[in-house]
Amino acid sequence: MIITRQQDVTDVVLDAMSRAPDDRLRTVMAAFVRHLHEFAREVRLTETEFEFAIDFLNRIGQATNDTHNEGVLFSDAVGLSTLVCLLNNGQDGASETAAALLGPFWRANAPHTANGASIVRSPTPGAPLFVDCRIRDGRGAPIPGVRVDVWQASPSGMYENQDAGQADMNLRGVFETDADGRFGFRSVKPAGYPVPTHGPTGELLAAQRRHPYRPAHLHVLAYKPGFKTLITQIFVDDDEHLESDVVFGVTRALIGDFRKGEGSPPAPDVSGEWFSLNYTFVMEPGEAVLPQPPIK
Repeated sequence: MIITRQQDVTDVVLDAMSRAPDDRLRTVMAAFVRHLHEFAREVRLTETEFEFAIDFLNRIGQATNDTHNEGVLFSDAVGLSTLVCLLNNGQDGASETAAALLGPFWRANAPHTANGASIVRSPTPGAPLFVDCRIRDGRGAPIPGVRVDVWQASPSGMYENQDAGQADMNLRGVFETDADGRFGFRSVKPAGYPVPTHGPTGELLAAQRRHPYRPAHLHVLAYKPGFKTLITQIFVDDDEHLESDVVFGVTRALIGDFRKGEGSPPAPDVSGEWFSLNYTFVMEPGEAVLPQPPIK
């Protein structure tokens, strides 16, 4: 079709893409083009704005490298990551433990660690934290043999791959649930931190007068064949940014009970303030698929 007016463009593009043999590709791309074109019409997108948007998209790619994924960060900051997660898990799924976004800092090769051992691999500030968790199925039965990845930022505000002062794989570990579906470890109580703001996502946050902070949390990824992979976070219950998480990741089910320790601490080398966390995860039957690591 030869285009004679702007209203023709959308139909011409949809017709050109309609011969794709993959049904899902046709469905997704047709909806994408319809909404994208309607967006441009709704805001009457100027050529200058279009050029800025293309440059912004290019710079997202240019800011992504082996240790930083700007694409994931941008998706997080506009709420798309959380929306996709909740469409496929949590309140619309069968699991009592709501899933959460993966985030841009999971690494797939963290060291295997014995239950009860520490994931603090270099001097790290913060109150000692003792974590005791269980993984159950929908009927409450324990699930043994679950591979559990755990990772968190240092209380200084950075993951170890961002900070030359931390040992490689500091505050990361891989555990396996025992016959009772339990796993546990020692760490430090996490603190809130700002997401990276050196790239296009940071520019967006500044333009919208938004703070860059995430509330303090632990990341957990649970994997076992026969069960849907569970990707989630546990948030510290007294964090000031629970209601204003820059990536919109906090749901009610993900707020943990970080209790200040009383009596004798669980380890003899602990003096002063310490905390404990007990939490139960629920995995539902399904396909066990590991996500693509956003960084190496």
